[in-house]
Parts: sequence; C-alpha cells; structure tokens
Amino acid sequence: MTAPPRNTPPVVGRPAALTRDSAAAAVAAAVAERDTIQANLLDLDGSFGKRLLAGAKLTGATKQRWDAAAADLTTLWETFTAYSAVVDQAADTLAGAGRSPARVLPELTTLLNGPSVRLARGASAVARGDLLATADANLTPAEAVREMRRAFASVADVVAAAEAVWNAIADPLQQVEADLTAARQRTTGLADGGLADALALADTNLGQLRELLNRDPLTLWLDGRDRLADPAAGIDTARIDTARLGRLREQAAAAVSRAGELAALRDHADERIAAVTAAVTAARGAWQDAAVARERAAAKIAGELPAPPDTGGLTDRLAALDALKAAGRWPRLAAELDLVEEQAAGVAQACRDAECRATELLDRRGELRGLLDAYQVKAAKAGAGEDSDLEAAYARARDLLWTAPCDLSAAAAAVTGYQQAVLALSGRGLRP
Repeated sequence: MTAPPRNTPPVVGRPAALTRDSAAAAVAAAVAERDTIQANLLDLDGSFGKRLLAGAKLTGATKQRWDAAAADLTTLWETFTAYSAVVDQAADTLAGAGRSPARVLPELTTLLNGPSVRLARGASAVARGDLLATADANLTPAEAVREMRRAFASVADVVAAAEAVWNAIADPLQQVEADLTAARQRTTGLADGGLADALALADTNLGQLRELLNRDPLTLWLDGRDRLADPAAGIDTARIDTARLGRLREQAAAAVSRAGELAALRDHADERIAAVTAAVTAARGAWQDAAVARERAAAKIAGELPAPPDTGGLTDRLAALDALKAAGRWPRLAAELDLVEEQAAGVAQACRDAECRATELLDRRGELRGLLDAYQVKAAKAGAGEDSDLEAAYARARDLLWTAPCDLSAAAAAVTGYQQAVLALSGRGLRP
C-alpha cells in the first residue's frame, strides 16, 4: 500500500496530532488557561453576591434564578475538576517523557485535542431536554472550556445583579434606620399621635424593603430576566428599581423633620415664646402708630378712614402659650406659635399700611397747598394778580385746603381749576 503524502489532512473525527515543537507550547497554554479559569472560579465562588445568595432563604424570582444558577455552578465545578485533571495529566506526561517527547505525542494529542474530559451527567436526557444526551459525556478540553464559559456567564450575571442591588439599597436603608432611631430618641415623651404614626409607617416600610432585599433582591433588578448586566462591562445602576427606596426616604425625612421641629421646640420653648411675644408686641406698636396717624388725619381730612385691625385676638392667644408649654402639649404649642406669629406679622403689616394711607392723605393736602401757592406766584408774574375771576378761584381752593376737616377731592378739583385758569391767562400772552 502506498503511503499517503505528508500534506494529507487528518482523518475526520481524529484529533489533530501534536508535533515535537507544538507539544510543549500546547501543554503550557493549557496549564495557563486552566490557572486563569481556576482563579476566576475562586473569585466568583468567594464573591459577596454569591455568598449572599447561597446563604439567604430566597423567595420569588431570585430563588428561581439562583436555583438555576446554583445548578450551573455545580456543573461548572464538576466540569472544571475533570478538565483540570486532564491538563494535569498532560503536563505530567510531558514532564515524564524527559528528552524523548516524541513517544508521548499520541497520548498528548488525545489528552489535549481529543474527547478526554469525561463527565458523569446526573440528569437524564428527559430532564435535560436533549435527545442526544447520555448519562456520561466525553468532551475535548476546548469543548469543556466553552461549556464552562457559558455556565460562568450565566452564574456571574445573577451574582453580579444581586450584588449590585444590595450595594445600591443596603446603605441607604441603614441610613434611614439610623435617622428613624435618632428621631425616636429625640422625641421620647412628646405626645404627638401624627408623629408616632409617621415613624411607625416608616419603620414598617423599612422592614418590608429590607426583607425584600434579603430574600428577593432580583425583584428590584429592572428587566433582570431578559438582560442582566455583563459584569465585565460594569453594572448599570440605572437598572435598579429605587422607587420604593425613594418613597421610604421621603416618609422618613418627613417624620425626622417633624421630630426635629418638636424636639427643638421642647428644648427651646421659652426662646420661641419670647420671639412670638416680641412679634405680638411689634404688632401692638404698629397698631398704636396707625391709630395715632388715623386720628390725626381724621381731624384734618374729611371722609371715612378704615380703622387698623384689632390685636385683641393675638393677646388672648399669646396668653395661652405658657399653659400649653406647662402641659407638655408640644404639637399644639407648635401650631399655636406658628399661627400667632403669622397673624402678628399680618396685623403689623396691615397697621403699617393703614398708617401709610393716613399719612398719604395729609401729604396730599400739603402737596395741593404747595401747588396752589406756586401757581399764585406764577399768576402774579404773568400780570394777572388783579384778575377777579382768578382771585375768586384761588380763594375757593384756599378755603377748601385750609378748612378742617378738608374735603380733599373738592380741594384737588379747585386747585386743578385754578391751575388751568392761570395757564389759560398765560397762553393769552400776558407778561410774566
């Protein structure tokens, strides 16, 4: 029989034969690849996310996904163990050949390129859903690596997602709990049913979210069933559902703020009452100023001037503040302080406005008097000092302005009439 030519391709189904030159390199590459796989598997096995999932009593979607991932992880380690044994055997075989590697080339070829990785499959073909599945499988090292890569990606996706959710939610929950605890400590003894209810509601929601985080974290992973993040590319925190956390933070912040307000009031009640008392005193002073201005204006200006708002209600409310403090009714005291302070500010502003209106009436009368005098001078310069009609118009306006109380509207009309008469005479060419 004639020997085949040297460039004849290998028979289909047989592993490509190693040469003297490629054997050492192939073994070294296999050992390096095996070591890399082992390091990554150990990293995955010791990761926080894996320990979290393996040690928790999971429920819901997370349990379903972790059960599948845990099965993949078991298979992954079984495959790695068999694969690593083949790599070790190849390395030992090459080392045992010494200076005559040619005699072990067939064995190395079978180990590194042939179906040398033997796996015992625990599941039946029906359970695995594979018509060609058998109880055992013989894989080449390359096929074993492909299977391990697939299983690793599946497990790593679940582990990375759970860890990302935990990292995004756990610390904020811890902060919320600390804030609520501090709020409860500050408000010990404060009788406020609304605050107690708010703190209790925040506590309940905190417990529920923490329970969800511990037992079913992947529920908070958006679209987690279809597109888990690639760990190599980093975790996209925008894909974590933080809506419940946001609502909890708002509830807690409102309760903490209310607790802080009441605690501060209890600790500084005297100062707060003193400040409100000062505001009421200022309102009373504004009322007195407005009353004096109104009385002065009423004596000189005709017409009804509105009275400044009364401060009697403020006085009554102010007198009740000390009793509320003594009874420890802090929520009611806080509400009353805010109300009295607001009303005092409103009364003071209204009184200042009333004072300004009264003062403006007197200022308007003075303005009209000055305008009348100015146009009298203008008429004299125009040579109309002896005009009887003009003198009569001046006299009417002056009488209105210097009569108490002054009819300000009539006086303004008289001054305007006199002004127009002077301008008319000036327009006829009289000399100034």
